[in-house]
Amino acid sequence: MTEKKNNKKVVLAAIIVAVIALAMLLTYKVAAPKATAGTKNVTLEVVDNNGEATSYEVCTDAEYLIDIFDEIEGLTVDGTTSEYGLYITTVNGVLADYNADGAYWSILVNDEYGQYGADQQPVADGDKYGLVYTK
Repeated sequence: MTEKKNNKKVVLAAIIVAVIALAMLLTYKVAAPKATAGTKNVTLEVVDNNGEATSYEVCTDAEYLIDIFDEIEGLTVDGTTSEYGLYITTVNGVLADYNADGAYWSILVNDEYGQYGADQQPVADGDKYGLVYTK
């Protein structure tokens, strides 16, 4: 009899874990950033290690920020890709080496820190994006 009760507890626990996992997945799907298709006019401003800003006006069909990097003539963005997405290390030849001096490239969206990496940041019409050398 005790073994049946233990088996019921294990099955009940497994069901509860499955329901929680499904709820978390649905929450992510609903709350995840949504990209929009179609032509958008956006601005990308790059601020380098000397504080000098270069602004690019872009008319794009890109859905995510990473997609517009290749569309902008004169802009070069390099980095490493992992399971967390693109980690930007170099913009227009300026390397930000966090291990050496704590420098990194931050992503701004409408002058506020972005909540997503370049490969997950949706592009919206009229928005201003920034790649800023930060130390």
